[in-house]
Amino acid sequence: MSNLSHTGRDMASHPDVSEMRDRYARMLGGRDVALVDAPVFLVGLYCAISPWVLHFTATQPTLATHNLIMGIAIAALGLGFTVMPERMYGLSWAICAMGIWTILSTWIVGSSPDLGIVLNNVIIGGLTVLLGLACAAVSMKSGKRTV
Repeated sequence: MSNLSHTGRDMASHPDVSEMRDRYARMLGGRDVALVDAPVFLVGLYCAISPWVLHFTATQPTLATHNLIMGIAIAALGLGFTVMPERMYGLSWAICAMGIWTILSTWIVGSSPDLGIVLNNVIIGGLTVLLGLACAAVSMKSGKRTV
């Protein structure tokens, strides 16, 4: 039977430690996940539950369904930014478009919504656009790095 126990050596003595550090530095790109990705995810979650928070599921069922779908999509992109940042940050501009659509859809999808619903979707859409621009800025900043 072979001895599979650890001998007490730490990772610092590993022959590829410098290469691994460089790889992780490239992967993270110096970005601050908490300032961009988490708010995108949270705005998406709030957008998804907002019809129940503001109680407009009965008066605006199409807009409630729309907010649920858009919220899930925004939250999924926020998760994607965290899990696969190199591949997902190309979709930063899509977040901006989703924010603009969330603002406009209040009148396009909804049927004469009241002021609370309008303010809710305008604030969600505005935050989504701002966070999309922040994601795009982080993407451009990390794209300029050469390693």
